[in-house]
Amino acid sequence: MWPFKRKQPDIETRSSGTGYTSQLMAARAAYITGTDGVGELTGTVQGCVSLWENGLSLADVDGTDMITPFHLQLAGRSLALRGEAVFAIRDDGLVPCSDWDLSTRYTRPTAYRVGIADTGGGRSETLLASEVLHLRIGANMGLPYTGSSPLRRARLTAGMLQAIETALHEVYSEAPIGSSVVPFPEAPDTDMNAIARGFRGMRGRVLVRESVNVTAAGGPAPQTDFKPHDVTPDLQKAMLTQSLDAARASIEMAFGVLPGLHNPATTGPMVREVQRHLAQWTLQPIAVMIAQEASEKLASGVTLDVMRPLQAFDVGGRARALAAVVQTLALAKESGVDPEKAMKLVDWSET
Repeated sequence: MWPFKRKQPDIETRSSGTGYTSQLMAARAAYITGTDGVGELTGTVQGCVSLWENGLSLADVDGTDMITPFHLQLAGRSLALRGEAVFAIRDDGLVPCSDWDLSTRYTRPTAYRVGIADTGGGRSETLLASEVLHLRIGANMGLPYTGSSPLRRARLTAGMLQAIETALHEVYSEAPIGSSVVPFPEAPDTDMNAIARGFRGMRGRVLVRESVNVTAAGGPAPQTDFKPHDVTPDLQKAMLTQSLDAARASIEMAFGVLPGLHNPATTGPMVREVQRHLAQWTLQPIAVMIAQEASEKLASGVTLDVMRPLQAFDVGGRARALAAVVQTLALAKESGVDPEKAMKLVDWSET
């Protein structure tokens, strides 16, 4: 009733699922349920992440001075492990954000609440979408404003790789590698302990036990019983080596790295092919995405090129192709043929 106003319904605020709190809850849940989601701690994943961040840091940037190799390196590592990277745009450059939350309208971000890390403690700021560079890979139709890392898209493989490496670590640290059991005739305990201490090994120790087949009446001791027995675990039956190689290969393919790179028999041509594949099919599309986002937010045409700095092309083949093109153009000029029309016939363009 007048002059009382009608009570407005409370607006429920929900988290987008990409903030720092949600990450802590997910990490805590993984810790409670068991070792899970720590595939990024393995050497294979860190090697692929290093290729991403170092490859992107060498990119040629045209159109802006705000994107430096340091920012590209941070973006490459964040994209590889998290699938997203956010930078706040300032007049003096880009500021990396440790965590963020966003609001959207028609799947397009409109505002961000970002956290900026400092030595004395971080602070939170609210920024418009035009004031933020939001880089993301692996987005899906349900969450187009959220990226996903290669490990998140290959959870089974990452978990198996981590489990195998953990099992190998426990075997080499806890298993009795190099230990053996040596049968010995009946003798006092002091004599057997003295003999056992006489054996010296680099890893395992030798255990001496009494023979169980010697008769108590002083009969002859059977020679078949006096044979040492090794207690080193047989890992070949578990096929850990084959499983580890398969998990490594699958993880490397998820990151766009050909598995032939870690093959001991890899030669120079294979290494160059791995480099071309990584630059052309993984890093260059990411560079194009970064350039598009920077062009929209920085109000200038920005281009990033990864192929030229990494030399991710066949130098000899390109030189031969250039020689053939120059020779063909010279021949066309002598014959009076229009080179542009001839190039259109073979789908050749300036780009």
